[in-house]
Parts: sequence; C-alpha cells; structure tokens
Amino acid sequence: MSKTILTDGDAGVQLIIKDEKRAKEQSMPQVREPVHVVYGGADRFTAETPAKLGKIALASLRSWAPNFVEFAAAFGLPRSAEIANDGMSAAKLKALIEQDEENAKIERFPAWLAYSVHSRTIAKLKSEAIEDLRIDFEDGYGFRSDDEEDADAFRSAAELAKAFKTHKITRHCGIRVKPFAKETLGRADLTLDLFMDAFLKASNGKLPPNFVVTLPKVTDRKHVKQLCERLRVIEKKAKLVKGSIKIEILIESPLAIIDRKGKFAMKGLVKAAKGRCTSAHFGAYDYTSLLGISADRQDIRHNACVFARQMMQVALAPLGIRLSDSVTTLLPVAIHKGDDLTDEQKAENKKAVHAGWQKHFDNVTASMTDGFFQSWDLHPNQLPARFAAVFSFYLLAKDKQSARLKGFLDNATKASLSGSTFDDAASAQGLLNFFERGIDCGALTMEEVSNATGITEEELNSGSFGKIIAGRLAKN
Repeated sequence: MSKTILTDGDAGVQLIIKDEKRAKEQSMPQVREPVHVVYGGADRFTAETPAKLGKIALASLRSWAPNFVEFAAAFGLPRSAEIANDGMSAAKLKALIEQDEENAKIERFPAWLAYSVHSRTIAKLKSEAIEDLRIDFEDGYGFRSDDEEDADAFRSAAELAKAFKTHKITRHCGIRVKPFAKETLGRADLTLDLFMDAFLKASNGKLPPNFVVTLPKVTDRKHVKQLCERLRVIEKKAKLVKGSIKIEILIESPLAIIDRKGKFAMKGLVKAAKGRCTSAHFGAYDYTSLLGISADRQDIRHNACVFARQMMQVALAPLGIRLSDSVTTLLPVAIHKGDDLTDEQKAENKKAVHAGWQKHFDNVTASMTDGFFQSWDLHPNQLPARFAAVFSFYLLAKDKQSARLKGFLDNATKASLSGSTFDDAASAQGLLNFFERGIDCGALTMEEVSNATGITEEELNSGSFGKIIAGRLAKN
C-alpha cells in the first residue's frame, strides 16, 4: 500500500491523483466492461440472435424456477434453506418485501436477497441478456468446406451490419477466427478478409463500438504480429484509422505462459499487438489437455487453471488488459425431450437443469472472487445462472463496500483540510471500480449507491477519487 502525505488541500489532492494513477492503469475500466462473452457458431448468427437468446433464457428461468423462492434454492443463494423454513408462500413473502424492502432486508435477509437477485435477473434478461457476443469460426463452428465457410463469412457479416444499423447490436461484439498456426492460417486469413470486407461495405466503413477479432490458441508472438499486419491492411483499404480494429488473445497453451526458451510469454504477446490488444481470455480445457490432464479431471477450477489465471493477472493486469475466465461445460439442459413425460422424467429434467445452473453459478462466483469479472457462456440456459451469480456477488458486498468508501471519502477530506495523513487512495479507487462495475451491469442502481455512500452520479462518473475530493474541497 502506498502512502500519501497531505500537507495542504491542493497539494494533497494532487498526491492522491498521482497515487491513484497506478490503480487506474491496472484495474479501472476504460470502457464499460462486459460480465460475460457468449460464443455462437457463425452458421447460426443473425441480427436477432441476442434477443432470441434472451427469450430462451427467460423461458428457461420461468420453467425451472418460477418464483424467487425456487430460484434461491436452484442456485444455492446464501441461507436459501431458511426461506422455505419461513412457512410463508412465495406470493406472501413477495408482498411483504415489496411493502417495506428495508425492513425485509433486516428481518428476512435471505428472502430479500433472493427476491432482489431474482427480479434484477429477470429485468436484465429482458433488457440486455447479452453484453458481449462472438461470432465463432473456430471451436463453435468446426471444420467445413471452403465454400460453406466463405458463405457464412459473407452472411454473418451482413447480419452483424444489419444489427448495427438497427441498433440491435450488443455493447461488445466481434468474431473468432481459426488459429494463425501453419495448418489453419490460410483459412483464418481468408475468413477474416471476407468478413471484414463484407461488413465494412455494408456498414459504410464504420466499426461498431468495442469490436474485436479474437485470436485462439496463441503460442507465439508471430501469430499476433501476423493478425495485426492483416488488420493494418484491412484498415488501410477501408480508410480506417490505424489501430481501429482491436484484438483479443486466447491463453489456451502452456506456451502462451512460458515460451520454448523458458521465458514469460504473455507480456510479449500483448506487446506484439502494438496497442491493439484489449483483453486476454483463458481457455481451460485446451490448456489442461495440453498439460496431459485426463479428460475426466479437466475443470475450470483445477489447480493448473488456478496457476494460469494467476499468471495472467500478474503479467497482464498491470498493462490494463481485461481478463476473462473460461467456460462451464456442464450445461443446464433437460435430459428428456418431448411433451409426454412421466413425473419421474420431469423431476430428472429439473434436477439436471438445476445442477447445471448451480455449477455455473459457483464457477462465475469463484471467477469474480479471484478477480476475473468476465467469463464465457456457451448456452442461453446459462444466462440466468450468470446474472444470478453476478448480482448476488455485488448485493452481498454492497453494504460493507459502501461503508469503506464512505469512510475513505470522509477521511480524505478531513486529512486534506487538516494536513494529516491519508494512505489509501489506491484502495479507494478500487472501491469506485466496484460500484462502477455493479451499476454498469445492472446489479446495483445509482440511487442505492448514492444513498449508501453519499457519492453522486457526477462524482462516480469522474472515475477519479482525487477529483471527487478536489470537488468536495472546492465546495467547503
């Protein structure tokens, strides 16, 4: 922890701003950060895909957890068993909570939490079920004939352009091409060229906000350089500003962490992108497979994956690279199909969906606890678990984090006025981060944060603890 000595108001604020710079560079989002990325095969993508996935997710939630009490049990929310033991029906509990939420939060916290997470999850699935979507030409697409991939490149580009023009596009989007390894380089390069050419023609030479090209199975910085060179040519042809098309790299091989010479590789991969790289995603299953870990033991929480994620954080977080965790492969889907099912089959279906939800909920929660605020979703039925985990994470931490931020704001102002010592500028900046992320994704509201911390929307939007203190001192 760095220390900032405040000798007078103006000098003290300048020191806070200087001290927080490092924290902002390492963790402050430059743009709104997505909480997930959804991968879908290029052959299935249309402009309506995000809305369609949201409707499927909402229908799944209503089918397998029709009220907030069943919702809490399905995802294993804290103390969810106490809700059933309360003896009240879901309808009566709902009415009681809506009548006086603050009192319900104190008197019936498990029910309040379940109701709050449930209602916000439904609202999110209706308004913005997909924050980040990747049109996939790799694992989610497979190997097809050249004619078929050519056609899908043209068609999916046209669909993305349509979504862009009709304001149906997700906040973040992009494509994943095949690896730039020798065996697939030609196909990857052609798909990228066909897609970008078709898209930019259809969009009148405009890129969507936060558009990226995802490069999988990176093992050498030359792969990154080749992709960036190809993008430079595309930009020049389309008369785009150099560096406009950003990239993501997938860390799926041990060689992406430690290269053949025994040197740490990830910083070199990012530097090879020369400012284009915005994020790095972890691919747990390719990674563990390449380590020789047997298929039945491969899991996102395996110790080998813990090591890889920590290496990603150490190497890339200081560079301002957004980090994304991997996938949950156990999908929350029914195992029996059809309308004429027995009661036993229906019960087995519910059990299977809930098991998939619980696994994804636990994985998302663990990822966020470890500092990975984004990870992958593979199926629309995973979206309820995604947002249940994200929203409960923020709601459970809100009160304690609010008290800390309020204390930092009060102490910093007093220190500036008295010439005392304040040494937590970086920690305070991290708390601003927490609330900004929580509000961005829909877990928290600005009103809730303002009431709990005393911070205003204008102050939070400044993104700077030092600027907030300067503004408050100016009003004294």
